[in-house]
Amino acid sequence: MGGVNAAGRTSGHQAYRRTVLAALHKDDQEQTLLGLAAMMRLAQPSEDDTWQDASGEPLDAAALVDRFRQRVLDHTLIRRIEDPRFNEDGIPANRQAQLALDAPLTFRVRRRQLPDALPETWQVREIDRHQLEVSVPAGSLDVMLPERRPAQVRAAGQLPSGFDPSRFYRSVHHPRGLSMSIFGASDCLGQSGLDWQSLQDRLDPDDIAVYAGNSIGQLDDPGWGGLLKSFVSGNRATSKQMPLGYGQMPADFLNAYVLGSVGATGAVQGACASFLYNLRLGVDDIASGRRRVVMVGTADAPITPEIIEGFRAMGALADDDSLKALDALALLTDADYQRACRPFARNCGFTIAEASQFVLLMDDALALETGAQILGAVPGVFVNADGWKRSISAPGIGNYVTLGKAVALANAMLGEQAVRERSFLHAHGTSTPKNRVTESHVFDRIAAANAIDDWPVVAVKAFVGHSQGSAAGDQLASALGSFAHGWLPGIPTLDAVADDVHAERLRFSREPQAFDADACFINAKGFGGNNATGLVLSPAATERLLTKRHGAAAMDAWRTRREATLAISATYARLADRGHFRALYRFGEGVLEGPELTINATQIEIPGYARPVSLDVDNPYGSLDD
Repeated sequence: MGGVNAAGRTSGHQAYRRTVLAALHKDDQEQTLLGLAAMMRLAQPSEDDTWQDASGEPLDAAALVDRFRQRVLDHTLIRRIEDPRFNEDGIPANRQAQLALDAPLTFRVRRRQLPDALPETWQVREIDRHQLEVSVPAGSLDVMLPERRPAQVRAAGQLPSGFDPSRFYRSVHHPRGLSMSIFGASDCLGQSGLDWQSLQDRLDPDDIAVYAGNSIGQLDDPGWGGLLKSFVSGNRATSKQMPLGYGQMPADFLNAYVLGSVGATGAVQGACASFLYNLRLGVDDIASGRRRVVMVGTADAPITPEIIEGFRAMGALADDDSLKALDALALLTDADYQRACRPFARNCGFTIAEASQFVLLMDDALALETGAQILGAVPGVFVNADGWKRSISAPGIGNYVTLGKAVALANAMLGEQAVRERSFLHAHGTSTPKNRVTESHVFDRIAAANAIDDWPVVAVKAFVGHSQGSAAGDQLASALGSFAHGWLPGIPTLDAVADDVHAERLRFSREPQAFDADACFINAKGFGGNNATGLVLSPAATERLLTKRHGAAAMDAWRTRREATLAISATYARLADRGHFRALYRFGEGVLEGPELTINATQIEIPGYARPVSLDVDNPYGSLDD
């Protein structure tokens, strides 16, 4: 797994550890804070492997943590938006106006700034080859007046302050979501401890797939955001804005510049459930035998004035006025912004966030053969729509079906007692009044049907916000952290469970809770009725199932092979914790266009790929020659 969100880096469970920091051993706390300080460029290791601050002053680890602890805590997770466009000066904008001119208006303007087509009544006189004088007769004149609009939403789950994923490779006008994709996939491969080229050489190129995208494309200025407002803003559209804005572009970038994959590719958009939709494609491909390795992920970067305004206009976001009303405050402090997201408590809307999350899936035989780390297993992801609805944003019934199926699968694989006693829920938990009622009712009904009386609920958006299509990726990364460390993150903004939450069979906690889990249910409720629930098994439960299928001898051989993988992964983690990141980005290398291929009726040989693509495809229909 790899990626980044408001809590930090995904690999090594850094972001997860940030959410359970107080529950960790002192050494783990120090490692987490040092890694974040390095990521935020507050500190860096010196040549003799000690630490120094940004000015070069040498510090030991303990002194460094003491100096920067509060800075790290204040500038990770949800907080006041740090983009200068959201400061007190306001967001740059324009207002339409009609001026009533009582007398002719004369002004001077540079030749290149004057529109090509002018009103017939305007008179233009040349002053010199650079400047013109324009006379407008009395009457009405339509204009756009520049203004600054105060930001009405000022809380978001932003990447840690000072961290810019585009710094680690030759990023040329790439939208932020694509830079985050490059970092996330690179982090995933680094954490895996596997050499991608060696893994690729073991397989038919068509045994590999990439399913990666996001929920709304790239809508910042280098993508569709800049393209769509180029005319009205007076800016010129670039040749990159159109292609780089597509929602499947994270997959395209990984194929072309990170993995060199010629296998299956694509992305499914399912609003806030997009990560699970893509995870389902990967799981189904592997379960059917069509693929052996699949990289799945999403990257969303929606913290822009226009996207935030769109969600605010829907009444979906926790804006400043609503937060003030919620707590009867006259002014909001930084601490209030950090408490903006309150799943299952009295709340007023979700908090937007950015994140990139990627996981590497393998079939179990290949995982054992390669000595891969096993962080968990995904036996199934279930997707259902809501059916008839009052409005496209209204709740529906699909989530009852998805969670019911996921629990039924867990019961069949692990046994009902294990599900009752050793499973937990990773709630969508958006912090909207409607979500707290509808999602808790889904949990309550499925719990009652399966005799579950005390089901732990985690809502990681309280820490990192709602990263749109990447939200379930944040949940999955957190769940894998809980399997590894034995702690469920609490909901620190949960002062009290709201009265309308169906909480009788659910367990909510403000503080981290020790919990030995066999399974987690990743739940997503997407806008428009896009419901998904994924079942994730712990490494321990996965190993028990693998032993039953492959035998103890095969598992012992895997553990021996895994030692080298773990050593490489640990080296990557040590470097990453010291701020040394290496993005995998191979632009213009190994480019093939067709004439280089060797093609016959049974296979296609591709230069640079160890094995050919087999053309032996399944035919389920029989032959007309029979």
